[in-house]
Amino acid sequence: MQNLGIISVNLWQILISLANLTILFLLLKKFLYKPVTKMLEARRAEIDSQYSDAEAAKNSAEAKDAELTARLSHAKQEAEGIVKEAADAAKIRGDKIVEDAKVVADGIIRQAETQAELEKKRAEAAIKTQIIDVSTALAEKMLEREVNADDHKALIDNFIDKIGEDDDSDR
Repeated sequence: MQNLGIISVNLWQILISLANLTILFLLLKKFLYKPVTKMLEARRAEIDSQYSDAEAAKNSAEAKDAELTARLSHAKQEAEGIVKEAADAAKIRGDKIVEDAKVVADGIIRQAETQAELEKKRAEAAIKTQIIDVSTALAEKMLEREVNADDHKALIDNFIDKIGEDDDSDR
């Protein structure tokens, strides 16, 4: 039985080992497990808080992005409106300038036509005066002498030549 003594089971030793194990378990549970659990819970709460802060920051950033997008859109619309108003004002001003230029041009044309009409009337008056002067001179020559057919023809030719010379000298 010597061999059995080596292999034998000691019940008291098993019970003491189990008691030691139970005490060690209770001590570890009280001094190690609970503080580690509290630390893990605190860490989990901190991580959850960071996640919720990150989510809030993300939502805030998205809201600001939406607000900036709306502002930008509004600014673009305002800019387009200002450009359109400026283009309309420029078109109106351009039309007014063209209209004023037409009025001035019409005035210049009317003045030129009036001036031309006056010059035409002066020329007609000058021609009438010349015709009267020539007719008077012709009548005087006819009265100075008796006119026959040859003289009559010569006077008419002379009259026509004088009219041609007077027109050439006026120009």
